[in-house]
Amino acid sequence: GVFVPRPETEPLAGAVLTELSELDSRTESDEGRRPFVIDLCSGSGAISLSVATESERVDVLGVEREPAALDWSLKNLEHSRLGESTVEFILGDATAVTEARPDLCGRADIVVTNPPYVPDAAVPRDPEVAEHDPAAALYGGDSGLEIPGLIINEAEQMLRPGGLFLMEHSEEQGAGARDLLAATASLRHAATFQDYTGRDRYTVARREA
Repeated sequence: GVFVPRPETEPLAGAVLTELSELDSRTESDEGRRPFVIDLCSGSGAISLSVATESERVDVLGVEREPAALDWSLKNLEHSRLGESTVEFILGDATAVTEARPDLCGRADIVVTNPPYVPDAAVPRDPEVAEHDPAAALYGGDSGLEIPGLIINEAEQMLRPGGLFLMEHSEEQGAGARDLLAATASLRHAATFQDYTGRDRYTVARREA
C-alpha cells in the first residue's frame, strides 16, 4: 500500500510554493542558481510533483524508504508536466539520508516532510487511513514524534543557512514539534499553521543564516 495524500496536506505544499516565490528573487542574483527542495518521506510523490509543476524552475529530490511507494512516485512522475523543473525520487531512509548522501548537507533551500506521526498505540481516526494506508507511513513511535524528531535532525544538516523546514503533524502535536525544533542547534523561529479546517497541521522553522 501507499499513503494516500489528503486535502489537509495541500496547505503544506502551498507553503513550499510561497517560499519558492520569495526565493526566486533571492536566487536569481546568485549566478542563476536554481532553488533546491528535498521532500523526505515523499510517498507517492504528491508534494514533490505539485511543487515542481507549480514552479517554473526548481529542482526537487524526493526520498522514500518503501519500494512500493517509490514505484508509484516514479509512475506519477512519468505523467507529470514539469516544464523547466526537475524531480528525482530515490530509495532511502529519511532518518539517515545524510549518512548515505553526505553531498546533500548544506544544499537545500527547503526541506519538507509529511512523516509518520501517529503514536504507536493510537488508531487513526479516519477509517480510510486505518484500512488502506501502510503502517510504515503512519506510525512515528511511542508519542508519534520519535521519527519526526530524527527527520528534523536530518533536515537541519541538509538546509542551507536561511533555508526553511516544513513538517506536517497531527492537530495535537504543534507544541511537541516546536519543542523538537527548539532543541536543535540552528533551527529557529518555529511557528505552527492550520489546515483548511482550522486545525494545527504543520510547523515551520528557518535555519539560522
